[in-house]
Amino acid sequence: MVEYSPAQLDSLFHALSDHTRRRMLRSLGGQARSVGELAAPFQISLAAASKHIKVLERAGLVTRTVQGRTHLCRLQPEALAAGQDWLRFYEQFWNERLDALAEALGDPAAPSPSPLPRRKKTP
Repeated sequence: MVEYSPAQLDSLFHALSDHTRRRMLRSLGGQARSVGELAAPFQISLAAASKHIKVLERAGLVTRTVQGRTHLCRLQPEALAAGQDWLRFYEQFWNERLDALAEALGDPAAPSPSPLPRRKKTP
């Protein structure tokens, strides 16, 4: 497993923690978009959209190029690898435990717990 710095992971998960930024990333999946195009689906100013984009840039998820007055943003999907690697560890952890549980519940050869002793009736 590749080790990523805590600051890198913090920046990535901070960027992904906001719904607006996640939607911006999704819209960048197909092509580069201007800041105005990224802001359009939301009721936010261009300045607010630019602040969201700066968070994405710091996380390495987006690059911005300037063409005249237009700022074009492009997705950098390889930046998601750090988060995916970190999450994969926990996926393996839970898969192992869920497999063990399924085996315990579904294996007819597994020993069943002994029944509770019956109480003697008193007259």
